[in-house]
Amino acid sequence: MTSFRGTEMVDWDLAVATAARLVRPGPEVGRDEARAVVAELRRHAKASEQHVRAFTRMGGDEVHDTPVLVVDRPGWAKANVAGFREILRPLLGKMQERRAGKPGSVVMGALGGKVTGVELGVLLSVLSSRVLGQYETFAPATGDLPGGENGGGRLLLVAPNIVQVERELEVDPSDFRLWVCLHEETHRTQFSAVPWLRDHLRGEIQSFLAEADVDPAQLLERVRDAAQALVGGRGEEREDEERSLVDLVQTPAQREVLGRITAVMSLLEGHADYVMDGVGPEVVGSVAEIREKFQQRRAKGASRLDLVLRKVLGLDAKLRQYRDGERFVRAVVEQVGMDGFNRVWTSPNTLPTPSEIHAPADWVSRVHGASRDGG
Repeated sequence: MTSFRGTEMVDWDLAVATAARLVRPGPEVGRDEARAVVAELRRHAKASEQHVRAFTRMGGDEVHDTPVLVVDRPGWAKANVAGFREILRPLLGKMQERRAGKPGSVVMGALGGKVTGVELGVLLSVLSSRVLGQYETFAPATGDLPGGENGGGRLLLVAPNIVQVERELEVDPSDFRLWVCLHEETHRTQFSAVPWLRDHLRGEIQSFLAEADVDPAQLLERVRDAAQALVGGRGEEREDEERSLVDLVQTPAQREVLGRITAVMSLLEGHADYVMDGVGPEVVGSVAEIREKFQQRRAKGASRLDLVLRKVLGLDAKLRQYRDGERFVRAVVEQVGMDGFNRVWTSPNTLPTPSEIHAPADWVSRVHGASRDGG
C-alpha cells in the first residue's frame, strides 16, 4: 500500500539514513559511563512499574507485553520511522490510488518518495535531540526493534538526551533518570491497563488522515496560504498568529477530529505529569529541584531556533497539553479521588471532551452525576 509499481511513495530507508547523517552528536560519555547509564535506566524503568501502579491503582499484577529499549538519537529516529510507516499506511494507500494512471506517475513518485524521505529524515534529526523518552503506541516489531507480543508498543528511553539535560540542569543524575522513567512508565501503564485505548486513538488518527487533502494542487495551495498567514504582515485581526503551520493546513473536518485527539493527548500527558509529581517525593529525593528547573527549561526553550520550530511544528501545543491535562487530572482527583478519576478509563464515552479538559467540574458532573464522593 505504500508503493506503486515498485516505487515507494515515501523512501523510508532514506529517511532513516538522512536522520542518522544529520543528527547532532550527543554529550561526551565514556564507554564505561555509557554502560552504567543504560543499566541504570533499565533498573529505573523496572522499578517505576510498581511505583506507578501503586499510585494510579491501574494495571493490577498483569505483565507488560511492551519492551523497554534504551536507544541513542539515530535509534530513536529509526524507531519513529517504523511507527510513521505503520500509522500512515492508509493515507499513503489513498494517495497511491489518486496518483495511479496519471502521466509520469512512476517517475514523479520515485522523485517524490525521495524528497519526502529526506524531509522526514531532516525533521526527525532535529527532534531526536529533544526527546527524553517516548511510549510508541503503534510500534510494529522489526528485526532489530522488538514490539509488544499482543500488539503493544515499546518504551524508548533516549540515553544521550537524558544525560545532556541532567548535565544542563545540574541535577542529581540518578534522581533525574528515575523521574523521567516515572513519566514514561505512566504512559506504558495507561495503554496496558486500558485495552481499548490504543484502538480508539488509532481510529481517531485514521479519521483525521481520511479527511486529508490528497490532491497535490489543493495541498500546495493550502500550504502557501498557511505560509502567508504565518509570515505575512500584521492586520487588525490575526487569528492565525497563535496557530502553527500544521494547524493551518488542516481541513475543518480535521480540526474537529484533532480537537478530540488533543483532549485525549492532554489527558495522557497531564496524567503522566501528575503521577510523576505524585510518586516523586516518595522515591526521588531532589524532585522539587528537578521539577522547578525542568519547568523553566520547558517554558523558555533552548534557543531562537527552538522557538521557531515550536511555532512551525505546533510544539507549543504540546507544552499546553502538559499544563492543561495536569490541571484537569489534579482538579478531578481533588473532587472525587483517584478511584473516581479512574472512571475516565471506562470507555471512550468517559474521556474528557475538548471543553471538559478546561472545565474539570463539567466532566465530574457528566460522569459522576450527583455522586461526588469518588465512588
